[in-house]
Amino acid sequence: MLKEALVVDPFLRWAGGKTWLVPTIKKMVGDLEYNDYYEPFLGGAAVFFSLECYKHAYLSDLNQELVNCYLEIRDHPNEVIDYLKTMDNTEEDYYKIRNDVPVEKTKQAARFVFLNYTSYNGLYRVNKSGKYNVPYGFKNSIYDYNRILKASKALQNVEIRCESFEDSKYRICEKDLVFLDPPYTVSHNKNGFIEYNQSLFSLNDQYKLREYIDNIAQNGAYYILTNAAHEKIIEIFDRGDRVFELQRSSLIGGKNAKRLKVSEYVFTNIPGGDI
Repeated sequence: MLKEALVVDPFLRWAGGKTWLVPTIKKMVGDLEYNDYYEPFLGGAAVFFSLECYKHAYLSDLNQELVNCYLEIRDHPNEVIDYLKTMDNTEEDYYKIRNDVPVEKTKQAARFVFLNYTSYNGLYRVNKSGKYNVPYGFKNSIYDYNRILKASKALQNVEIRCESFEDSKYRICEKDLVFLDPPYTVSHNKNGFIEYNQSLFSLNDQYKLREYIDNIAQNGAYYILTNAAHEKIIEIFDRGDRVFELQRSSLIGGKNAKRLKVSEYVFTNIPGGDI
């Protein structure tokens, strides 16, 4: 039985999220008939929340806090909202909440949503000790709790796991659809590598992802991959499939912050023409 048509907005602000790409992805997928849906780099899950025609969905990520948040939103949305309502959006409260890691998983999820929504640029970053260290940055905001309730409804009967993308390799079958949005290893339109991302997703991981995509195609499944527009990415992922270079706005931080246009690649083996 196909998923009920319920399209919702992501309940998290996610740096590098793909809300901007959703119209293009929906056009790319079009009337494609596919079975199960996989998204092994979860983040804000904008693409998952936008799709309506899969049979079963499997979401995963290596970030344990992120995965716990999705599980609690799926299973205990009202409890998460109740805890969120006790958190005041002030700079003083932000740092108190950031420094206090609760034991209860539902409280952990509420804390995750609060820090995500009120932190600087919606970043997720931890120090070498694994402690969240993003500064306060989103003032005078009111969180829309209906997003959590709608997300919870969309997540019902969805399998959510904390695992590497490679762990789903042998579960993907013919006519499944896999959306891949890995952490970017190379910076957009530059020759340098992003040092702080090397521990999250190294260049070697990019090559492993290429092997993963080859396996998807060999199984007769479909994939969509987003990545930085960089010659090294073309070298790794050009399989003769369709490749598109798209532009998006990127906020450059600092006192004189401004939005610049950056390019990203989208690779897919879904048949079709221009998007």
